[in-house]
Amino acid sequence: MAKTGLYTGLDIGTTSIKVVVAEYIEGQMNIIGVGNAKSEGLNRGIIVDIDKTVQSIQRAIRQAEEKAGIKITNVNVGLPANLLQVETCQGMIAVNSDSKEITDEDVRNVASAALVRSVPPERQIVSILPQEFTVDGFEGIKDPRGMIGVRLEMFGLLFTGPKTIVHNLTSTVEKAGLVLDELIIAPLALTESILSDGERDFGTTVIDMGGGQTTTAVMHDKQLKFTDVNPEGGEFVTRDISVVLNTSFNNAEALKVNYGDAYPSRTSSNEEFPVDVIGKSEPIKIDEKYLSEIIEARVEQIFQKSREVLRDIDALDLPGGVVLTGGGASLPGVVELAQDILDVNVKLFVPNHMGLRNPVFTNVISLVEYAASLNDIYHISKGAITGERTIPKPTQVAQSAAPNYSQVPQEDYKPDDYGYDDYYEEPKEKGPGLLDKAKGFLNNIFD
Repeated sequence: MAKTGLYTGLDIGTTSIKVVVAEYIEGQMNIIGVGNAKSEGLNRGIIVDIDKTVQSIQRAIRQAEEKAGIKITNVNVGLPANLLQVETCQGMIAVNSDSKEITDEDVRNVASAALVRSVPPERQIVSILPQEFTVDGFEGIKDPRGMIGVRLEMFGLLFTGPKTIVHNLTSTVEKAGLVLDELIIAPLALTESILSDGERDFGTTVIDMGGGQTTTAVMHDKQLKFTDVNPEGGEFVTRDISVVLNTSFNNAEALKVNYGDAYPSRTSSNEEFPVDVIGKSEPIKIDEKYLSEIIEARVEQIFQKSREVLRDIDALDLPGGVVLTGGGASLPGVVELAQDILDVNVKLFVPNHMGLRNPVFTNVISLVEYAASLNDIYHISKGAITGERTIPKPTQVAQSAAPNYSQVPQEDYKPDDYGYDDYYEEPKEKGPGLLDKAKGFLNNIFD
């Protein structure tokens, strides 16, 4: 359940840095500020130049501060899935107190017991996510505090990542003058945010098409089971257009946004538009179908790679099918192409917040929603990693401190205020409903 307070999400992407400030009032989310700035210092989702990335973050933060009318000090940042590893963990302790009543300290101790394992020197523990507790053999307990028991067990998920990526990310945020509240596993927040309860339970794949990479995540039994990162994204489509048509990168991006379609069969070779070509004094004419074929080649390759990794783990039979999101999924025809290649039911997820109705904002919104949903048990268990012994409280802000953008009239609050037009198409109903194979899948990795 969402708390009352102020939460800021920071999505450090390859092509853009996005910031969303949201105020929760009795569980109701109101977006009060948004920032968006061009990324510098990143390559395929990874920070390679801290100073340049710091400057990009600061530009996005300033935009969000101006919109929200507040000073941003604390942020929740997404950690990409690059080389992320997910594994189960288990810990058991004897309850310490004389009364045998389970306390915060017992929860922290049992989480510490679950962390006792060998971690390679190049990796570090990023997060521990308790799934359930057992008290004296009684299973399925979500919060054991206040219960009486002698033996306490915890079962959870452990996330580890490369030290270099984690260090560069946290160092960049600190150098930008910000306090890192939560380092959130981006695909975990995404799947928790955009999937329904049934989709998380029975199994669904989420493909996040970013600018510099495409992340495939599988959620099943309400747990993040698998992630894969393909270092190709929307920026690669733009580069292909630039190289094939011998035009500048900026021109190629404009062509993709204004005329692009990933499904050539519904485009026309009679529809032409001018293209500025390097080395020529006059623009040349390019038809819509030719541009679409350039786009299709790269997008098809991206989905073919996703199909291979999903086939290897028997995830193509999941009842929830595939949910597409991210800036790369905004392009018309992407859903139809994904449906043909993956041969499963595919739908596009679009945020439903006024002014942010574009898949490019899905990730940053999910960070805010995930951070607001974290409970005391998570924070206590996190203390086993960080050494913190207090439960953090969200920043409080008066309702009058900033305008409530969720209630600004549509004509005064346009999607392209933040540099993006709603050029995606509404997803079409296509293909079969839920697949019949609800059981017997993913046996090779989910046993």
